[in-house]
Amino acid sequence: MSNAYDVLIIGSGPGGYIAAIRAAQLGLKTAIVEREHLAGICSNWGCIPTKALLRSAEVLHLAEHAKNYGLTLEGKITPDLKAIIARSRGIAERMNGGVGFLMKKNKVDIIWGEAKLTKPGEIVVSKTTKTIVQPQAPLPKNTLGEGTYTAKHIIVATGARPRALPGIEPDGKLIWTYFEAMNPDSMPKSLLVMGSGAIGIEFASFYRTMGVDVTVVEVMSQVMPVEDAEISAFAKKQFDKQGMKILLEAKVAKVEKGANSITAHVEKKDGTVEKITADRMISAVGVQANIENIGLEALGVKTDRGFIAIDGYGKTNVAGIYAIGDVAGPPMLAHKAEHEAVICVEKIAGLPNVHPMDKAKIPGCTYCNPQVASVGLTEAKAKAEGRDIRVGRFPFVANGKAIALGEDQGMVKTIFDKKTGELLGAHLVGAEVTELIQGFVVAMNLETTEEELMHTIFPHPTISETLKESVLDAYGRALNA
Repeated sequence: MSNAYDVLIIGSGPGGYIAAIRAAQLGLKTAIVEREHLAGICSNWGCIPTKALLRSAEVLHLAEHAKNYGLTLEGKITPDLKAIIARSRGIAERMNGGVGFLMKKNKVDIIWGEAKLTKPGEIVVSKTTKTIVQPQAPLPKNTLGEGTYTAKHIIVATGARPRALPGIEPDGKLIWTYFEAMNPDSMPKSLLVMGSGAIGIEFASFYRTMGVDVTVVEVMSQVMPVEDAEISAFAKKQFDKQGMKILLEAKVAKVEKGANSITAHVEKKDGTVEKITADRMISAVGVQANIENIGLEALGVKTDRGFIAIDGYGKTNVAGIYAIGDVAGPPMLAHKAEHEAVICVEKIAGLPNVHPMDKAKIPGCTYCNPQVASVGLTEAKAKAEGRDIRVGRFPFVANGKAIALGEDQGMVKTIFDKKTGELLGAHLVGAEVTELIQGFVVAMNLETTEEELMHTIFPHPTISETLKESVLDAYGRALNA
């Protein structure tokens, strides 16, 4: 068997495996190198299994509030931690197997091991230091291992890992990353979460719903710092009502470890220090790219602030070497990696009219309770750019479907350019807004104006009607508020 390929991809996460599929579809001989498990962090330890945990929390919440829906449930409702985790891990295994099936279906070779760039167009694969997780689904016929492989085009899609702060490094026992937080031996009674980005606030939401005493420490002035300030403030009020303690403009200065607990020294804005003792702590202060030990330096591949530097098509400064996904920089989102993969491969294949990545139109979703979703500019950023804007808002409390569902705590906020009617940004908080946001993403990609959105007929009764009402509100025409 020849070890020469058209495209070699290092890493099989959302970016890597999508790149492999698209390359194979375009008739390119393709192989993917993986050191641990197919589908990467997203399907095995991130996006998908965390949503399984959050779904269990959602069902628990509904069951505990059954009386609000005219239902009586007999007996105490008790979470079964082992069963919840088993369900989540089972879903991860299913996703892992699904990617194995897709590799076989698209005739993509899998090379198990650690890949290192040795020169342009060549990699050496050595024995992995990780434990390979073989998917349950049948693998491609060509499943390879250690050796030297060549390709005209090599795509680096090695992803990222949890970032650790000096002196507060996760130990897997008392201080967790998302790996341990997804698979605890037992449910802690108290938990401190350092960082309120998507990872931190989702775990805070899960554990709080499960009855854990949760404290969140955030160094910025709002939870979910990348979100619009008004939406963030709305979400925080809901977190407060749920009994979550949130400390803003505060940082964990140091952590003392006990036999089965931690004590965090939290420095506040006013200079005072609060000591918080909890059974466990989650470090959720971001991620860092996996750029080490893959041969970038020897080949002169440029990096920028810890990420591989690329153009809008995934090209690095070295001919024939590309990068996509988390390793190529923010936003660190699976759907960004997937779209980046398609752009990169289609450019390699020479397809016409391939558009570079437009990061301004990438939606962001946080699956806490309530959910938060957004796309485009926040109000503050629009003003900072000197835009003359119109802002529309519509509350879920005025939406019939949300009231019927018992989910009336939410809002939609839209931002338009006053002169052109261009939709600059959309920001949502509430039930199922991670599903609703795509309506605005499509609108922005089609360069839709406020007039076209106003003339769009939304089905009734749906929560999606809040999208149109928010647009109407921006122009003083809201009908139901």
